[in-house]
Amino acid sequence: MGLKVKDVDAYYGSKKVLASIDFNAAHGEFLGIIGPNGSGKTTLLRTISRILRPRKGTILLDERAIEELNEREFACRFALVPQETAINFEFSALDIVLMGRNPHLRRWELESQKDIEIAKRCMELTNCWHLADRRITELSGGEKQLVLIARALTQEPEVLLLDEPTSHLDINYQIEIMELLKRLTRQEGLIVIAVIHDLNLAAHYCDRLVLLHRGRVVSIGTPESVLNPDNIKNTFGVDVIVWRYAITNHYYVSPAPVQNRYKDKDRDTRIHLICGGGAGASLMHTLTERGYRVTVGVVNLLDTDCEVAQHLGIPIVTEAPFSPISDKALHEVMRMIQEADVVIVSDMPVGFGNLRNLEAAKKASELDKPVLIFNGIEERDFASGEATKLFIALKNRGAIIVKDKEELFNRLEFILGCIRSNCN
Repeated sequence: MGLKVKDVDAYYGSKKVLASIDFNAAHGEFLGIIGPNGSGKTTLLRTISRILRPRKGTILLDERAIEELNEREFACRFALVPQETAINFEFSALDIVLMGRNPHLRRWELESQKDIEIAKRCMELTNCWHLADRRITELSGGEKQLVLIARALTQEPEVLLLDEPTSHLDINYQIEIMELLKRLTRQEGLIVIAVIHDLNLAAHYCDRLVLLHRGRVVSIGTPESVLNPDNIKNTFGVDVIVWRYAITNHYYVSPAPVQNRYKDKDRDTRIHLICGGGAGASLMHTLTERGYRVTVGVVNLLDTDCEVAQHLGIPIVTEAPFSPISDKALHEVMRMIQEADVVIVSDMPVGFGNLRNLEAAKKASELDKPVLIFNGIEERDFASGEATKLFIALKNRGAIIVKDKEELFNRLEFILGCIRSNCN
């Protein structure tokens, strides 16, 4: 039972815009429709709402084909909130919401007290009852959207269709509307199908997602299964990073760093970054964005810096969680350092477990590699002063001490300029 879209083709004239669309939506489910512009998302909603009749296939609600429903019955079971709704008359918000009762009224019948109570309940449900006497033309975009959703709910539908319900809204209204839709599925048992532009909102609130591309279903399933880098690359044409945020247990999508935005400069430069405890994450992003060839190590598995390096595709040397740096890992890091042009030591905390990273930096300086290291090691020395001793040794061998990222990159540019000049 629920909504079934079975092998649907849809056309605009002679142009096929949907091909072999097939999916189900259960009562109490929030289904998100995602995909790039022109993929057929709005057309799919128009087809389900009978604005556009499918050329092939069928759509069923509780095993009954929707084309068998008369107009009144269909309007009592389906409600649509379109992307754009132009209202130029000075109706009150309550008047707009009461229009949702039209499918339940006979010809020339006026709204009863029961209809007004249903409208009030829906406005309270959407947190807009306080707008009841306001003119619709005076409301903000977010307020108007809440009123239009209340009007749709006043139809008392089983299926609620929405086309980009949060587009152009401030984040407070985006969250309020998405929370409302989620609550409607849980408390009212509605089937909610929404076209959603923001992939992160879709991942956070939707039970399942349907990914469309060129009029076809590319993937359908949980946000975790649909929102993977390959799917997004193949449909949207962009490289992204997808990760699960442990606190919310939801998946998030962000653009992958653009490689070498600074195309006017020679960035064929190799930099080895010594980091840990999350101290290197920001540096990795910036260095990668600027087009540098970066290596990282040694960091422990499950460390934030390890996860960031893996997401960015940076070569990395790792150790088991909470384990000290082994001879094998140190040897691998020294191989990376020998191939690097510059070594950067982040403002990481240093204990006995990762003390050998500073020893590697000291060996780099002995190989006449430029070493840049952040100041304030005494505050980060958890190795009974051993880290401070290595810091002083690095300083005595000519390591460049920096106080922040801005100074780091200014110094790095100067060093690389000198290297290029000598090479030329």
